[in-house]
Parts: sequence; structure tokens; C-alpha cells
Amino acid sequence: MKTSVFSVCGMCSARCPIRVEVYDGRVTWIEGNPYVPGMEGSLCARGSAGVALLYDFERLQYPMIRTGPRGSGQFKRVSWDEAFNYIAESVKKAQAQYGNKTVALLDRGAGLFGEMQRLIVRGLGSPNYFNHDDLCRKNVDLAYQSLLGYARPEVGYDWANTRHIVLYGRNAFEALGVREANNIMKALENGANLTYIDVRVSKTATKATKYLQIRPGTDYALNLALIHVILKESLFDRDFVDRFIIGLPELENFIKPYTPEWAEKQTGIPEYEIISLARQLSTDKPRVILYPGWFAARYMDAFYFAQSVIILNALLGSIEQKGGLILAKTPKEVGAKGLNSLLEKIPAPQEKRVEAEEGKGFLYDGAGHILHLYRAIKKGEPYPVKALFVVRYDPFAGIPHKDIEEILNGLDLLVTIDVNYSTTSWYADVVLPNSTYLERSDILGMQRGAKPAFIMRKQAVKPIYDTKARWEIVKGILAASGAGEYMPYETIEDIWNYQLEGTGVKIEDFDKTGQVALCKDAKMYSRDELKFKTPSGKVEILSTKMAEREVPYFLEPITPAKPNIEEGEFRLVFGRMAVHTHVRTLNNKYLNEIIPENELWINDKIAAQMGIKNGDWVEVSSGDFSGKIKAKVTPFIHPETVFMYRGFENEVPWKTRSYGKGLNEGRLLKGAFDRMAYGSHTGALFENFVKVKKA
Repeated sequence: MKTSVFSVCGMCSARCPIRVEVYDGRVTWIEGNPYVPGMEGSLCARGSAGVALLYDFERLQYPMIRTGPRGSGQFKRVSWDEAFNYIAESVKKAQAQYGNKTVALLDRGAGLFGEMQRLIVRGLGSPNYFNHDDLCRKNVDLAYQSLLGYARPEVGYDWANTRHIVLYGRNAFEALGVREANNIMKALENGANLTYIDVRVSKTATKATKYLQIRPGTDYALNLALIHVILKESLFDRDFVDRFIIGLPELENFIKPYTPEWAEKQTGIPEYEIISLARQLSTDKPRVILYPGWFAARYMDAFYFAQSVIILNALLGSIEQKGGLILAKTPKEVGAKGLNSLLEKIPAPQEKRVEAEEGKGFLYDGAGHILHLYRAIKKGEPYPVKALFVVRYDPFAGIPHKDIEEILNGLDLLVTIDVNYSTTSWYADVVLPNSTYLERSDILGMQRGAKPAFIMRKQAVKPIYDTKARWEIVKGILAASGAGEYMPYETIEDIWNYQLEGTGVKIEDFDKTGQVALCKDAKMYSRDELKFKTPSGKVEILSTKMAEREVPYFLEPITPAKPNIEEGEFRLVFGRMAVHTHVRTLNNKYLNEIIPENELWINDKIAAQMGIKNGDWVEVSSGDFSGKIKAKVTPFIHPETVFMYRGFENEVPWKTRSYGKGLNEGRLLKGAFDRMAYGSHTGALFENFVKVKKA
């Protein structure tokens, strides 16, 4: 029998809506949801390879408890009840010695369905929830909150209707959100400009109207010069600025020294190009999008860079405009009721999260700072964290492996919940296998935007192995720990019905398309109606949030250090590709066949001086680690920089297709554990030099 199921992809964090075809209990086809604008049936390579993930015998298949030393790979298979009871007893022991707050949870990010795993740490009485955003997008999130009062997920982008897009290393056509990529292509087909700024020519750069190669670490300097020109030449949207911006005189005074001439010396981008870009953006305003990015944990000034991008959008009047930035509407704003929260049923802990104990001088929000978590585990300050749950994330990605190994060895309990084996699971005390997204249903999610909607991830087939849905795992942990009253539901339908109480929406309403829109037409505010979520209701360049946390409003730019190229030293940068999702898909049967390992991009002129040819093996070293990787010699990268796609060199021998292939950037990030970005205390992963030589 053939059936069709609407669901949500789980191959990356974009969570594209999909349609799954099932024949006699077996998934035979996956495509983008044809009813969702921007998808129109399309799907990326990773999404299409979800079938290979489902039927992969090298993924996690059953619960395990470690029997040998951490990192030995010695485990025994256990029942789910054994695993839950082991966790409960270990947590009870740790909390008896160190208090409830000694438990922490670290995940990939909340997203559509992330409230579920947060029930674990809340149900166990601890405030310590963290996600990996410190090493990804949190600078953007904090910048939006400080300036507009909105969180990053509450701001969308009307790509399809814009006239000008500026991307700073956001490799949109490889990153890859299908709707984002499709809508950017629509804009380009309709004549929009795309200015792409990066240290290398990515695939997105090849689609750009203008590509500007920038010296690494100087994006902030470029933006200060753009602001300088826009203010000096009165190129801004005067109506928007007069109505909504607080702190313009202070901003004008701050940017006086940062002229295009000054920025040329910093960035390598000619003065005339900077002036031209500012004028072109003014011509195209307000239908412009300067995008602050997704992976923003790059440099020490990354928070202030993200702020400068948002300030540019505000000066050009692009906020809450067709073809610009769209503020997400709550259900209440469109005359509807939102989903009932599972998390809010559990009393909030009164104790403070670890970074909240550290005083002021930096911003934080709903999820804790990951570097503070690591320090608390390692040093026991401001208090010990001894039990850690890691959900759908691998801490070995992004921080030097020796640092993470030392940190994890300081735990009394490490539990991983994931679909695949990870390096972290290799060190775990308990490994809990999550069913794939095709084998499970999740809690209902809220799709934000001008037209908010409820969205459902629905099980397509029964689990193949002894795995469980995330809600079942959370329920089992809480029940074994004596907190079962917080998850009294027996089925996912029970959870859905609770979430939908009072909304007027029923489970069967999702059957037609997998989503339920909360309003007929997209809602946007006119400027007479517009009000931001800051205390003043305006765009606060002089941010109330920053003042309360004693964070400076402005940061004077710092000229980045130059590597000693003559001695084979370079700044290391890295990023994503369209085929793989960081460390998560490298062992996928289909995707591994397409790209089994990464390469090191190196400038052709520099490579010639070093005697390195395309395809040669080179040795890359940082501190006490060195590894080998093939060279990709190209003119399309800044001479101070080398680049690699991230996440390769799997260390789990049970994942045979990817084991040991390529080189992992995390091994080379010496000192990353000790670097906290100005104002945000996020990671700064591009502040690292490596040595390269022919192997």
C-alpha cells in the first residue's frame, strides 16, 4: 500500500518541510513539501539522502552503557529501563553532593522542536540549559535583541522581493536552506543585486553581481565605513531614522574616523568600491537585505559586526518592509492563540545558570554560554557541573579535542542522545539512540514569520532498531528520576492535544499539508503601527540591554594580526558545503560517495612559492597537533588565508565509511577554549593561525 506523509526534514538545522512516500512500510521517496512557498517540491542532497540514514546499519541501534575507560569504545547493550535507571541513580548521586544545579543540558539549538529536551534539565531542577549557538549564531541573536528587542528567530528576510542582498561569507547556495536559496535565485532572476563579501570565491560568489574579496577579520571595519558614507552623504531613510532610531548623534561621532580611505587599508577593498556600495544600497532602499549571517562565531568583534549589519538595515529603512527584514508575528498579533508550552508546566529553578554567576560585562539570553559551561566543568567555578546531557550535538566540533577530552573526563555522568555515533558518544557513560526523523513524531512546532503557522513532524515508518522518539526518551528519564508528573502523556497525540488546547486547531487539520496557517494573509506593520520590543519601542543604538549589562555601546576596530606567510603561516577559516551537515552526514552512504573527505584551499601564488601543487598532500599544524590533507590550489582565496570544509576526520571506527578521512578543523583551533568575543562571550573560531608545509 502506498501512502504520503507530510513531515519535517532532520538532516540539518534548516528543518525544511517535506513529503514522504511510503510503500508497504518502506520509505521510497522524499521531496520538498509542494504546498510550501519556496520549497515547491525541491530538496537538497542531504534531504534526499535521508533514506540512506534511515536504513543505515552503522547508526545507533540500541541503548548502551560504557564498560571501559572513556574513549575506549567499550560498551554493553542494555534495556531502556536499565539505561534510564542508571541515569537516574547517577543524577541523584551527583545532586546529593553538589546540588540540583550540577546537572546541565547541551543541545544543537532549540529550533522548532527543542522545547522537548529542555524538559530534562528543568524537570531535574537545574537552570543549566546551553546550546551550541555560542559557536554559531548567538552574536546575531544578541545583536538583534540589544538593538530591536527581537530574538534572531523572530526576524525573517523577504529574499524573493528584495532589490539588493549583501552577504558576508554567508554561502547561501552551499549552506543550504532550500527556501532561502530558491528565493534568492528568484530575486536575482528579477534583477536584484547580490554583493558577496568573503575571503574566498564560494559557489554563492559565482552568482553574485559583485564579489568583494576582503582581508580576514575586517568585516566590521568595512561596515563602519559604509555607515560613515551613508551618514555623511545623507543616504539613509530619513523618515525611518527620525521615527525609530535612538543614538544617532553618538553613532555619527563614533564613526567619524572610519572613512572609506581608512577601511581600504584595513580590508583591501578599494575606497571607491565602498562608496559605490553605500550609494547603490541607498538607491535600492528600503528593499535591501544586509544579512548578518548564521555561523557568526568568527572573530573577537563578531557581536559588534552583527550589530553594524543591523544598524545598516535600520539606516536604510529595510526593517518591516517588502523585500527587507520582516518581524515575526506572534499568534496573538494575527488574532490566534499559540501552542501551550510543556516547559512552562514545570516550576522554573530559582538558582542561577553558571554564566549568570559571573557578573556583568557581557550579554546573555535564554540559553547559557557554552564556554562558561566548559569552564564550570573544568574548574568547578562558579560551581561544579558534574552531570551533562548532550542532545543532537558533538562538542568535539569547534573546540580543540584535547580540551574537550579533558572537560568531559571531569564529569561524573555524560549522557548522549542522538541518531548517529559521535565522538562525544564515544566518551559517554550512557548512549541513548534517538529514532530518525522518519521514524518518529515530535512535538508541534511554531513556524515564525509574517504568516505564522503550526508545523508537524509526523512519523512515516516504524523504528527499524531499538530506538525511541525524543519525547519517549525524555519521559523515561523523568519517570526514572521521580519527576514523571511533568510528562504524564502516553502518546504523541496526547502531547499534541495538550499543545493545541484552546487554539481551535485539531490534529487532523495537519493532514492536508503538514502545516496550519494562523492567518490568511501575511501581516506587516505600517510605520505608523510599528513598535520594537525594546523598552523605548525604538531601535536602540544606545541599547538599554547593553547598559544594564555594562557592555560598551561601541567597539573601536582592532587591526587583525597578519600571519607570517613566508614561514608558511596562515589564518584558518572553515565553513559548510551543500553535500554535508558538519559532522553529522559524513558517514551517510550516498553523501560519502559524493564527497568522502575535505581539502585545504590555498592561494595559488603562495602555493607556488612553497612548492605545493594542486592535489599534493600538505601537513597542517597548530600547537602540538599536526595532520595531513590534500591541497586545493586556487587563485580564488585571500593569500593570508587557508580554508577547509568543516567536520571531517571521523574518530569513531564503527562508522567505517568516514573513519579517519580528511582533517577536522577542531583539532587545529589551539586557544579557542580561552577566547570569548567582546560583549557576547561567544566563541571566536577564526582567530587562529596554522602552519602549512608540503608533506
